[in-house]
Order: sequence, then structure tokens, then C-alpha cells
Amino acid sequence: MSKAGKSSKSRRKKTVRARLQLPDILDLTAAAPLAQSLLAHRGGELSVDASSVRRIGAQCLQVLLAAAATWKADGVKLYLREPTEEFLEGARLLGIQLDRDLAGSEPV
Repeated sequence: MSKAGKSSKSRRKKTVRARLQLPDILDLTAAAPLAQSLLAHRGGELSVDASSVRRIGAQCLQVLLAAAATWKADGVKLYLREPTEEFLEGARLLGIQLDRDLAGSEPV
């Protein structure tokens, strides 16, 4: 079969979304390792799973916001998945509106 006869589906590039599981405690000591983990995934779509977070501090939230801005500037999607009530409450206490400030995240 000629190339013209092939389905356009076979020519589509599949987008593989990497996944990053956040630890249960996101405090000051977790900020640098979190930043390194995020940078390792730069350049591709990333799904950040917040389903285990029990405590989040300002530094880690700042790292996540910086990552959202970086992914947006790169034209790539960054998704926040299944944030816990503790994650959401920590963000609210720090004045962060996830739907606005974590651009590209899935609705919470």
C-alpha cells in the first residue's frame, strides 16, 4: 500500500504524559527535591498527582507555581491531579487559587 493510502491515525504523534507523584509531606526539605523532579520532566506534558499530600508549605507551593509558569511559557500542559483537602486548604491559606494560579491544571 502506498503512503497516500495509509490512515492519518498512523502518522499522528502520540503524546505521552509523564506522571509525578507528590509525597505526603511537602515542607521546606521537600522543596529542592521537588524542583529537581519537575525539571527532569521539563519539555513534555506532566501530570502531577497530589492525592497523597497531607501537608504543603509555602516553598513547595511556590515551586509548583513556578513549574506551572514554566510549562505554560514552554507551551506544554501541566496537570494537577486529585489534590487532597489538605493540599487545597494549604493553598487557600496562602492565597492561591488553583484554578487561576496553577494554569493548565485540571479542574479541582
